[in-house]
Amino acid sequence: MGDPSTTTRRGELTAEQSAALELLRRSSRCLLVGHMRPDGDCLGSQGALARGLLHLGKQVSIVNPDAPAAVYDHLGRGLAYGVFDGRLPEHDLAVLLDFNELSRTGPMAPLLERASSRKLVVDHHPYHGRPWWDASFVDVSASATGVLAWRVLRALEAPIDAAIASAVFTSLVTDTGWFRYSNTDAETLHLAADLIARGVEPAALYSGLFQRRPADEPLALAAVLARLEYFADGRLAVTDQPLGNGGAPPLEDGDPVLDLLRSVETVEVVLYLRELEPGQCKLSARSKGTYDVNALCRRFGGGGHVKASGATIAGTLDDVRRRVVGAALEGLAGHGGHAH
Repeated sequence: MGDPSTTTRRGELTAEQSAALELLRRSSRCLLVGHMRPDGDCLGSQGALARGLLHLGKQVSIVNPDAPAAVYDHLGRGLAYGVFDGRLPEHDLAVLLDFNELSRTGPMAPLLERASSRKLVVDHHPYHGRPWWDASFVDVSASATGVLAWRVLRALEAPIDAAIASAVFTSLVTDTGWFRYSNTDAETLHLAADLIARGVEPAALYSGLFQRRPADEPLALAAVLARLEYFADGRLAVTDQPLGNGGAPPLEDGDPVLDLLRSVETVEVVLYLRELEPGQCKLSARSKGTYDVNALCRRFGGGGHVKASGATIAGTLDDVRRRVVGAALEGLAGHGGHAH
């Protein structure tokens, strides 16, 4: 098992990545696994890789801890996204996409850990600790896991059809904020152009992904924003969603509130807490400067990217909010007294 942080860019493979490709070539029954509440990058990379492996004659199953949101239904046309029911399909290789901690699979983790299958991680998130997998295809500089799925398929010389192109494009646009975030690089834009040339229709995909919000979402968003507080001269924005959302509809997707607060000129860091159940809260943290929210979330057992991370934290909402705000303010105090 090599060091997954030692990666190269387009067209060049590390020894670890080459070993991962060889493991894929030798495997006949592949199980593609994603994380809890799978997002567009997770689902898009699964869809692209699954279709490519099917074209290569592999048996392929997709199983996730949770069902995809309705906005991703275009990915499931002719491809089944299974939801974990207590059992795993027979497989000789488990491909874990868009995460690198088995705990991110929730109730699937014990079965995956005990399974005799080889484990292959395809991911772009930083990892801290000893690698536990058999092989990895990792590049933390890639804008999305879908980029890595694309590199895998090209290296395996898998046929590329319109459905694969759409799946990879879904990964790109969801993890780059439709090419607005700082992870958008030349490879991402070159790949997007290639996918459009292969039949992807950006306007139709945008409409399907981002213009299907439920009618009650503005009311849910208003209730969450009503609990907004600013700290550190406006550098830190914090809001939350308690159980019941104060009588308003629940806000199912935190991205609208995170994006809105991150657009405030003085804000460097946004913290959004959602009470999942009594005694358990989900933290979503975003940064638009150089502040490392991955380091913040790791203090609470979570992780992710430097500018987008999360954690699930035990405690009451008030207690968790107090603790994460304190930790964030400590970080900001050591990060300089001006906006970046």
